Amino acid sequence: MSNLSPSRVLVADDEPSIRFVLREILEESGCEVVEAGSGTEALEALTHSDFHLAFLDIRMPGRSGLELLDHVRSAGGGTAIVIITAQNTFQNAIEAMKRGALDYLVKPFGIDEVRAIVRRVLHTRALEREVSALRRAVASGSPAQRLVGTSPAMLEIFKIIGRLAARDVSVLITGESGTGKELVARAIHAASPRAEAPFVAVNTAAIPRDLLESELFGHERGAFTGAVSARAGRFRDAAGGTLFLDEIGDMSKDLQAKLLRVLQEHEVTAVGSGSAERVDVRIVAATHRDLDAAIATGEFREDLLYRLRVVPVHIPPLRERREDIPALAEHFVERYAAELIGAPRVLSESALARLRGHDWPGNVRELENAVKRALVLSSSAVLSADDFGFVDAHDSWRADAGLAELVQNELRQHLDAGEGEIYRRVIERVERPLIEAALARTGGNQIRAAALLGINRNTLRKKIGELGIRLPGRS
Repeated sequence: MSNLSPSRVLVADDEPSIRFVLREILEESGCEVVEAGSGTEALEALTHSDFHLAFLDIRMPGRSGLELLDHVRSAGGGTAIVIITAQNTFQNAIEAMKRGALDYLVKPFGIDEVRAIVRRVLHTRALEREVSALRRAVASGSPAQRLVGTSPAMLEIFKIIGRLAARDVSVLITGESGTGKELVARAIHAASPRAEAPFVAVNTAAIPRDLLESELFGHERGAFTGAVSARAGRFRDAAGGTLFLDEIGDMSKDLQAKLLRVLQEHEVTAVGSGSAERVDVRIVAATHRDLDAAIATGEFREDLLYRLRVVPVHIPPLRERREDIPALAEHFVERYAAELIGAPRVLSESALARLRGHDWPGNVRELENAVKRALVLSSSAVLSADDFGFVDAHDSWRADAGLAELVQNELRQHLDAGEGEIYRRVIERVERPLIEAALARTGGNQIRAAALLGINRNTLRKKIGELGIRLPGRS
């Protein structure tokens, strides 16, 4: 507890014995305690001082605990409020929590109850400070380099970045294409002691294999045909800073061995040179591939993975953190409206509902491009669901286009399992996307979808329920 203190706590109760017990517990936990014997005294304290936490009796002379709670919330205060009550009634509990209380205590309460609440508040405050500091560091970059998100998954990533940024260890970022792996890498760099030094990004999959070695390590003049001048290479370009190696899973095995040596020796040897040069670079790598599976097939070196994955960071796909979609969409509208059309635009609730209902197989990058397209094509200052009508159409096309490939994959994988087994597996895999495609094509009209599929409407409704299929336009 000591590392989270001192924290100021207000104890407001008209019973001196309650105030005494709470003071003893709180001071033992390292908190600074201020007492108030009435609602009037508590209001005075809350108005003129800042508190991390306040214990407020629900009934006391002057203002009641609930009235004080309303005052704190209306004033925009960040004080966590715990209501103390002598009556453990359902109504008291509901009313306290509905008005924004952190918790409530019933007299007589246990010491462990109070300690648990204090631990929770102080730990939460510490995490909030950590996340806020990281957000300030990330926000100092350009709008194109900011991480956006409020989901539990993104907040956890913020916390991980905050913990590892100052520690000079290698980081491996994993996640599907378009999830924002480079933004996370930039955030790590921006929050680290290397922030003033270069951040150099290399997409290893986008550079031909025979050129990647000189791109990374540099080359001497005349080292190969076309090397008319010497090149420093990305490692030396990033000296003192961070080198981001994107799509590291696509690197050839021979180059993996050379990269491993650089990570072990902290030295690079340019192509065509006989001497090594020491480099001080932090490595952050990223991939959309399963590198453990690549090791099993011999496509990736196990020892290199251990070097790169000192700290792993996984970014979930956007469909698994839908809470982030509105914030991301609004961020992109704000960012691109002036650039593309020279005027501000806003998103309607219907547009946000449509965006939340889409699975975004292309993740954040797909959402970004969808917002750009809507901005360019819309003539209204308010973007509506109709401006994103192409989103659902895209789902239908994707489902239709993937059906034949899905069937072929299943047949290849289960050819030895027997005809009945293949039939069952194919039906299980194909049934859901087939029904989703029909519903998307008919705009969610179940009668038309059933007719298109050639099945009874009741059968379709049963399948929708069994498979948990979300109807188009419903979030």
